[in-house]
Amino acid sequence: MALINKIREKTGVAVGVIAVGLLVFIVGGDLLAPGSSQDDRVVGEIAGNEIPLEVYQNQIEELKINFRNNYGRFPSETETNSLRQQAWDLLVIKETFKTEYEALGIRVSDEELIDMVQGKNISPQIQQLFRNPETGEFDKDFMLRAMANFNPQQTQMWLSIEESLIPARERLKFDYLVQGANYVTIEEAKRQYEGETEVAEAKYLYVPFYTVGDSLVPVKDSELKSYLSAHSKQYQTEAYRAVKYVTFPIVPSASDSAAFFTEINEIKDEFKAVAEDAEYAAANTDVNGQSFGTFSIDQLPRMLQANAGNLSEGDVRGPYAEGGFYTLYKVSKISEEGTKSAKASHILIRAEDSSDEAKAKAKKEANSILRKIKGGADFEEMAKENSADPSASRGGDLGWFSEGRMVEPFEKAVFGMNKAGLYGAVVETQFGYHIIKVTEPVTTKAFSVATIQREMIASDETRDKIFRDADMLATNAGDVNEMEALAKENNYRVQTAARLGANDRRLGSIADARAVISWAFRDAAIGEVSEAQDAGENYVVAALTSVVEEGTSPLSAVKTEVTDKVKKEKKAEIIKKKLSGATLDEMAKNYGDDAKVYEASDLKIASNILPSVGYAPEAVGTIFGLEKGEISKAVVTDNGILVIQLVAKTTAPEIANYKTYADQLKANLNNRVSFNISESLKEAANVVDERYKYY
Repeated sequence: MALINKIREKTGVAVGVIAVGLLVFIVGGDLLAPGSSQDDRVVGEIAGNEIPLEVYQNQIEELKINFRNNYGRFPSETETNSLRQQAWDLLVIKETFKTEYEALGIRVSDEELIDMVQGKNISPQIQQLFRNPETGEFDKDFMLRAMANFNPQQTQMWLSIEESLIPARERLKFDYLVQGANYVTIEEAKRQYEGETEVAEAKYLYVPFYTVGDSLVPVKDSELKSYLSAHSKQYQTEAYRAVKYVTFPIVPSASDSAAFFTEINEIKDEFKAVAEDAEYAAANTDVNGQSFGTFSIDQLPRMLQANAGNLSEGDVRGPYAEGGFYTLYKVSKISEEGTKSAKASHILIRAEDSSDEAKAKAKKEANSILRKIKGGADFEEMAKENSADPSASRGGDLGWFSEGRMVEPFEKAVFGMNKAGLYGAVVETQFGYHIIKVTEPVTTKAFSVATIQREMIASDETRDKIFRDADMLATNAGDVNEMEALAKENNYRVQTAARLGANDRRLGSIADARAVISWAFRDAAIGEVSEAQDAGENYVVAALTSVVEEGTSPLSAVKTEVTDKVKKEKKAEIIKKKLSGATLDEMAKNYGDDAKVYEASDLKIASNILPSVGYAPEAVGTIFGLEKGEISKAVVTDNGILVIQLVAKTTAPEIANYKTYADQLKANLNNRVSFNISESLKEAANVVDERYKYY
């Protein structure tokens, strides 16, 4: 019945989602982005089909329900953002493959679906839901008994689970069909074999581009534009925006801090007086689910563990500043019902290797240190100077640990002592030889602790003042230049975000600045200044500085890279004109000191790298295309110009059967099928993503 209860519990989530859907339907006009209407609720286009906002929202809610089912909680804001992207990716996949499935007649029959959920070939997803808690294995009888007792709501949820299995099965069939069409010829297999087996030896002259000064190759903007036009496919980009912005962090003022500490100390006084510690903590904490617990001493919160020796029932400690919160702890009860715990320090001496000689040497060193400590040497200092354990920097301190945490010989020594002090002998473990000092003897104390965590936040008055400062800048700045001038007058820092994508959420260090980014894509004109936007714990005033639409990158965005390419082309022509001679050595001599001749052996065509040159697949391919003694024409690489001579080539001997290489190639093809098909279909679908209008 555990699964039935689980499904019953999660049915409430689905009901909640339906309620949210009804709310959106009723007041949808109020939830739409500015400028949109009931007739303009489209988040994009895939394969020529418009994707309604409602379809996208439903996909998100479905993923949220799945998340809740899997993790037993609702997703956080960050996780929800991830689910939004997953929802869009799923819609892209559905729309791009739908036509292919229809054309090929791919479908999942009712009989096949039944087989997947309760037949002979049950889906792994279903098996995961019905595992026997004792064996961890799928239990079909348990599944059938549970299904027989479903109520109507559970049945509806089960139908949704079944429905979710269909797309994966359709995709599996499609991939198998494509894989079945993959074919590797004998010639392809032979080339693979030869590429792995043939070895070449070459001699080559190399002139790096850096030997030609940049002053010799001036570049005009017209040349850069021509290059970009000719190589536009290499410089494609998605749409992005650039903004300058000023942040106004919403932080507590001095008066907020004073009021907060007055309040938390009042709470501390009340906390001391109340008898219902758990209830009081739960009612006054800002962190749900962590207000009461019972701990062995090794599990106590850090600040309490450090003072464990002087804790008593009724003690209230704090407030401590921890992770953005101020924390109060109250010790409600101290008992002897905890697990055995102790506190110890050690010095570890490791053997250099596993030989008997090395072990004997390490043991001798450990015994020598133990004698020095018994003679009065400081344990902590000896640990810092001699221990091979990371705890050496802490004087060997391992802190508190419970029974079962350490290796057996070490634990036996520590838990065998009934008082603090130095253990009388060196202890050998798999890690080496230990000198042990028990700093707190074994205890079974358990502490029931009530915890109040309060976050110090800005008051409404402070928040209003910060907003007014931001609003003043936004109101008085007519354009980006005025914004920068006013920011300078008021000592505000102006920051730049140069490449914001349409669905980004982060703006510099601000995790959730979606409102700013949406404004930049939806409403803003170049130079325009935004209103003061709410971005979590900040207000942001932004100005749009540039707009780049999907397509070929503007020259301004890739000018450095394009300039480098054009200069290399010009340098290549200068170098090639200076190369003359019948042999590589003559060419080098005639060219001058910047030309060097190198040799390389054991080259394989798949290596793509030449010694002293680096990555140069063009050159490696040229080598294997030459005849013995033949000298190539000048070869242009990323780093310079090469002229190559083949010295020798060991050809691959004929073999009787190339099946092994054919199978290898086919396996590689099949492994790439799913990804390659997805990418090809998505490219052909001309996906238009306009979610930024709504999110």
